[in-house]
Amino acid sequence: MISSRAQIAKYVVCDYVTSNIAWLLFNIGRFYMPTVASGYIELSRFLLSKNVLLGQLYIPVIMMVVYYLSGYYNQAFFKSRLHELMLTAVSVMVNTLFLFFAALINDISPLRTENYELLLLLFTIQFVCVYTGRIAITADATSKIHSRKWEFNTLVVGCGRQAAKLMRDLKNRTESLGYRIVGYIDIGEGVCSRQLDAPIYPDDDLQALCDKLDVKEIIVSLDDNNHTQLNNVVNKLFPLNRPIKIQNDNFYRLLGRVRLSNIFGTPFVDVCTCAISEGEKNIKRLSDIVISAITLLIISPLIAVLAILIKRDSRGPVFYSQERIGYHHKPFKLYKLRTMYVDAESDGQPRLSSPNDNRITKVGKVLRKYRLDELPQFWNVLKGDMSIVGPRPEREYYIQKIMEKAPYYTLMYQIRPGITSWGMVKYGYARNIDEMIQRLQYDIIYLENMSLLLDLKIIIYTIRTVLGGRGM
Repeated sequence: MISSRAQIAKYVVCDYVTSNIAWLLFNIGRFYMPTVASGYIELSRFLLSKNVLLGQLYIPVIMMVVYYLSGYYNQAFFKSRLHELMLTAVSVMVNTLFLFFAALINDISPLRTENYELLLLLFTIQFVCVYTGRIAITADATSKIHSRKWEFNTLVVGCGRQAAKLMRDLKNRTESLGYRIVGYIDIGEGVCSRQLDAPIYPDDDLQALCDKLDVKEIIVSLDDNNHTQLNNVVNKLFPLNRPIKIQNDNFYRLLGRVRLSNIFGTPFVDVCTCAISEGEKNIKRLSDIVISAITLLIISPLIAVLAILIKRDSRGPVFYSQERIGYHHKPFKLYKLRTMYVDAESDGQPRLSSPNDNRITKVGKVLRKYRLDELPQFWNVLKGDMSIVGPRPEREYYIQKIMEKAPYYTLMYQIRPGITSWGMVKYGYARNIDEMIQRLQYDIIYLENMSLLLDLKIIIYTIRTVLGGRGM
C-alpha cells in the first residue's frame, strides 16, 4: 500500500540526516579555513567542543523548520524536478544567511571575500547533501509511478465519452501518471459508455464508496457543457477531502480560466488547491496560530468587560454560535459575541441583518459598528476552522441560494474562511443574496491573487475600517 505519510516521513528523515552531515562537514571545512580562529589545534577536539556539539544538536532542527515552512513536505508524490531544485536552493539560501548571522557571527572577517568564502562553503555543502537525498527519493518514487509499480486508486466522476477517452489516454501512455481507475460515477449525464473497464456506481453515498475503494484521487470528466452541473458536482466532492482533478477542457467552465498543471499527457487541474504556494500556506497558517493566540490573551480582559455589558443589556448567553460552512465544505461552529435578542430567528427562517434591524440590542449596535462581536472568532482561527484573512463563511441555506445564481461559489472551499476579507472591507455586510454575490466578486479576485502581502494589506485596511467605526 502506498502511503503519503510514509513518503513524507522519508523526506523528513532524509533531510534531518543530511542536514546533520552537512553541518558536520561544514565544521570540518571551517576548522581548516585560515580565516577562522577556532582556538583548537586538533580537529577532534574542535568537533567535540561544547559549542560545536550543541550546534550539531540544534542547527539541523533550525534547518528543518525552514524546510517545513517552505512547503516541501506538503506534497508526497508528483514533485516537479525543477521546482524541487529551486525550492531546495531557496531554502538552503535562507538557512545559510540565518546561520551565518545567528551562529557564525564570531567568524566574520574584516575582508568581504573571506566572508563570501564561508557563506559559499556553508551553502554548497548544505545544498549538495540535502538535494542529493531529496532527488534520490523523488527519482525512486517517480520511477515506480511511471513503471506502474505504484498506482493510486482513482474514482472518475462521469461515465460518458469523455470518461472513456480519459481511460484510453491513461492506459495508452508509455509512462504511467499513477492513476488506477477503480470506478466511475454516473451523475445522470445520459447513456454510460460500454468501453469502461471498471464498475459504474451511483452518486448517492460517495463518502462510503471512497472509503470502501480506498480512493486517493478523484477525476471529474464530464460530457455535458453545463457549467452549473459541473459546479454542483465539485461542490458535492469537496467534503470527501480528497484531491479533485479536472481536465482543463472542463475546468475553464468553472470560472473561464485555465491553469495548466501538467504539460505531459492528459493535463489536470487540482481544484482543491488555490494559487498560493505551499510555503505561503504554511507561513499563513503559522501566522494565524501565533497571532490568534497572542490576540486572545490580549483581548481577554476586553471580552470580559463586553460580556458584562451584554448581560446587563439583555437576557441570554454572552456568546453566540452558529453553524457555518468552511474549508472543503466542512461545517463548523462559528463563535461571536451576541448582538441580537434571544430567539431572533424564532420562526426558523434564516434572516440577514440590516442597519436598522430591531433584533439588534443597544450594546449589539456598538459591537457591530466596531466589529467587536467578531473577536471570539480568533478561537476559530486557533482551532483551524478559519484564517484571519479569507472569504466570509456563510450558512448552508444562503450558500444554496448563492449557487443558484453564482455556481462558482464552489471555489471558495479551496481555502479556510476568514474573520476579514477583501469582500468585507471593500463591500461590508450584505443584506440580501444579490449583495452577497456582489461581495463574492471581491473574494474571487482575492482567491486568484492570494499572497501574504495581500493578506497584510487587507488586515491594515480592516484595522482602518474598525477604528473608523464603519462595521455595518
